[in-house]
Amino acid sequence: VINKMAAHTYIAISELHPNISHSKVAGIIIGKTDVKSFPDRKNIGMDRFTFGFTVKDSPDFFINVSTWGNDAYVNGLASSFNIGDCVTIENPLVATKDLEKGDRFCPATPSHYRLLVTEAHSQVCLCADMDTIDRLLPLIHLPVKDSRDFYSLGDIVANGQKLDGSVINILAAVKSVGHFKQFTTSDGRRGQRLEVRLFDDSVLSFPLVCWDREAIQLMQPLIPRETVLFIADAKISFDSFRSGMVATVNSKSIITVNPGVPKKVPFKYTCMLLFWSAVESITDVYTVSQLMQKARENPEALFGITYSFISKLDLDSSASKVIKTRCSKCKFLVTEDLNSCTNQLCPGKGQIVSATTGFDLLVDFTDHTGTLHACSLRSPVAEKALGCTVKEFISLTDGERTAMKWKFLLERCKIYVKIIPSPKMKSGIRGMVLDCSLADPGEVKQHMSALLQQRL
Repeated sequence: VINKMAAHTYIAISELHPNISHSKVAGIIIGKTDVKSFPDRKNIGMDRFTFGFTVKDSPDFFINVSTWGNDAYVNGLASSFNIGDCVTIENPLVATKDLEKGDRFCPATPSHYRLLVTEAHSQVCLCADMDTIDRLLPLIHLPVKDSRDFYSLGDIVANGQKLDGSVINILAAVKSVGHFKQFTTSDGRRGQRLEVRLFDDSVLSFPLVCWDREAIQLMQPLIPRETVLFIADAKISFDSFRSGMVATVNSKSIITVNPGVPKKVPFKYTCMLLFWSAVESITDVYTVSQLMQKARENPEALFGITYSFISKLDLDSSASKVIKTRCSKCKFLVTEDLNSCTNQLCPGKGQIVSATTGFDLLVDFTDHTGTLHACSLRSPVAEKALGCTVKEFISLTDGERTAMKWKFLLERCKIYVKIIPSPKMKSGIRGMVLDCSLADPGEVKQHMSALLQQRL
């Protein structure tokens, strides 16, 4: 139970249970759907109205709330608060989620339950206690999914129609907010639409479409190039008219604005803050064999730390094998003599190619348990690890490049890695280096002692 002053006693969402009666919950609204109506089966000729919202009261817990009633009650309640408002919910019905029915269209939550609010038994109002509001407001910037679990826009474009129909998480910045459009369908229903253009360091422009009025209201005031979005459970589809991929906000989506970073931070630095924040949140340490075993057992991405030797690092190969140029929009490799990208699904197909050049290496790392082969090490991680830029590397002599290579091959490194399933790879998995540095001897000693204790 969360206590805030004697006059304010709230039940934590994590403690809600169907046997609890007369509960009072305080939380911040992190998602909300439009009001919808359905024919009332009990009263022929009448409609029932409903809308839903998602409320959060701690970093790890949030729950879906559904409201049913007549036109005046439901529309009146829906207009009384918005996403980002703090509310109190008194005497809701706590019910077990039914994922075979309506709950499968709602945001995924860690709770086994959902709340039902009705005019006769419940009350929802804006929170008036400043201590509670101050506690809840920071939660609006915490994504509801693992902040490391997202697709870059380049990943989406590169996968193309393989992702058609998928529901994924996206981290990107707002490039532009389009015009709000209203329309009437052929059967007389009114609708609305807003298209937001996203970008990141891999793709210059990617469409995100909003059909729900609540999502549109959240998006309209966003400031382009100063706002970052973490979109949980966006639907990805192939748009035949554009001949490209499109993301859509749906009833399961939760949008976090400026996740975990201060406002008005340029996107370039925001991306780096988010990236290194995600890396720093990785704390699990594995041997190489443990990494490979766990990755094969789990279809999701695996993040971990390994203290290993880099056993293959071809820095003394020709520069063309170390430094490569990729299309900025789809990340396909391009050569200097090509004027356009060869990827048939590239959003810039037929245009003069916009490309970026950086380190693009495949490295092996080894410890006493085995070797993980062909892990991707690219800029900017490679530049940080090697301690030099692409331009500086090109100017090095062969001897200097060889010396840089052996600096890593002879020393144990602390490597942050992401492992994902990859049927194309012989091992069935693919590794990506997120950070790499020479390991602190004290850390290595502590790690080896822990391994010894595990064996004992």
